[in-house]
Amino acid sequence: MGQRRVVVTGIGTINPLGKNSNEFFNNLDKGKSGSVLIKNFDPTLFRTRFACEIPNYSAGDFGFDKKEERKLDRFEQYALIAASEAVKDSNIDLEKTDLDAVGVILGSGIGGVSTFFEEIMGYAEGGKIPRFSPFLIPKVISDMAPGLISIKYGFRGPNYATTSACASSLHAITDALRIIQRNDADIMLTGGTEAPINEFTVGGFSSMRALSAHNDEYLTASRPFDKTRDGFVLGEGAGVIVLEELEHAKARGAKIYAEILGSGVTDDAYHITAPEPEGRGATLAIEKALKDAGVMPDDVDYINVHGTSTTLGDLAELKAIYNVFGDGAFKINISSTKSMTGHLLGAAGAIETLACIHAINSGIIPPTINLKELDDNIDPRFNLTPNVAQRREVGVALNNSFGFGGHNCCVVIARYRQ
Repeated sequence: MGQRRVVVTGIGTINPLGKNSNEFFNNLDKGKSGSVLIKNFDPTLFRTRFACEIPNYSAGDFGFDKKEERKLDRFEQYALIAASEAVKDSNIDLEKTDLDAVGVILGSGIGGVSTFFEEIMGYAEGGKIPRFSPFLIPKVISDMAPGLISIKYGFRGPNYATTSACASSLHAITDALRIIQRNDADIMLTGGTEAPINEFTVGGFSSMRALSAHNDEYLTASRPFDKTRDGFVLGEGAGVIVLEELEHAKARGAKIYAEILGSGVTDDAYHITAPEPEGRGATLAIEKALKDAGVMPDDVDYINVHGTSTTLGDLAELKAIYNVFGDGAFKINISSTKSMTGHLLGAAGAIETLACIHAINSGIIPPTINLKELDDNIDPRFNLTPNVAQRREVGVALNNSFGFGGHNCCVVIARYRQ
C-alpha cells in the first residue's frame, strides 16, 4: 500500500532480429530466424558452426570512430547503442532532469570475453615479454557497460552491473524496480548486454554439449519444446528499458509503454548447470512474482518462457508453470522468442522483456518457431504459440529467466492503467 509505481517510458535494443526496436518487433511478429553461419571467427573446426549474430554489424554505423572502437568491447558498444535509443525514445530532457536521481543497472553474464580471449592469445603468441592493451581491464569488466552510459549522460544515481548467468538482466530489472520503489531514484536505465560469439565461448558451451549441432539446419536449430531439439543457439546484443516512477513520468508528459508490477527471485539449490527436474525453484519464483505484483494466476495472459531449446530446461519450466497455474496454464499463450533471437545469455531477459512490452502494446503474441514435432513428454494442451504469431489482448505478461547456478528470476509486466 502506498508503494511507488514504476512504469516503462523508453526502449532500445540491438540484437540478431533488429538494430533498433521497430526492426526487432517487426521481425519478431514475422517469426524470423536470426541464426546464421558464424562470421565473427572461422568455426570450421568447431562442433557448432552457427549462431545468432547481429547481421553486418559495424561500429562506425552507430557513430563510434576508430579510436572509440579500439577502446570498447562489443558488449559495451551494444549497451551504448541500446541505451542511446532508449534515452532518445523516453524524451528525457537532460537539462531539466535531476541527474542525481537517474541511475543505470545492466546485466551481463560474461562481459568482455572476446577481449579477454584475444589478449590472452596475443600474449601466448607474443613471446616472453607481456604486452597487454591499457584498455584490457575496462574492456573486460561487466560493470563498465553501465558506467559508460552514466559517463555519457551524466547520470549520478545508483550504478552497477548484475551477473547471474542467464538471469543477469532480469535481476538488473528487478534491482532497478526496487530502487525506484524505495525512492532511491526516479529514473533507472536497466537491461542487459552480451557479445559472446567467439572461439572461447562457443568452444566452452560446445564441450558441455549445451549448444545445438544442427549445422545443416542452422536456420531452424533453435527449436524449444521440439522432440529433435539438441541445445541452444548462441546470440548477441543488448536491450535497455527506461524505468520511471509513475508521478515523475506523468509530470513530464512521458509516454508509458507498460508497468512493472513485481518480481520473484529464487535459486534451485540443485546443480551447477542442470535445472531442478520438477521446477521447484522456478515455481517458487513465479509464485513470488505474482504475489509481489498483486495479481492472480488467472490474470496472466502471456508467458515469455526461458525456453532455451535444451531437453531438461524446457520440461522443467513447463512443470513449474503447471505447478502454479494448473489447468489454467492451458489458457495462457506461452512462447520462447529464443527460437528466433537465440540465447543472449545475460542479455536474454532484457530482450524478452521488450518482447513482452511489445505483446502488451500490439496485441500480437510472438511465436515459438521451428516447433514441428512436440516432445512426447509435453502436454499438448499447452498453447506454445507454434510457428505463427497469434493475436490476443495482453493485460499481464510474465517473463522468466533462469541461469547456471540455479538462479531464477520472474518479472510481471502489465498494461498501464490509471
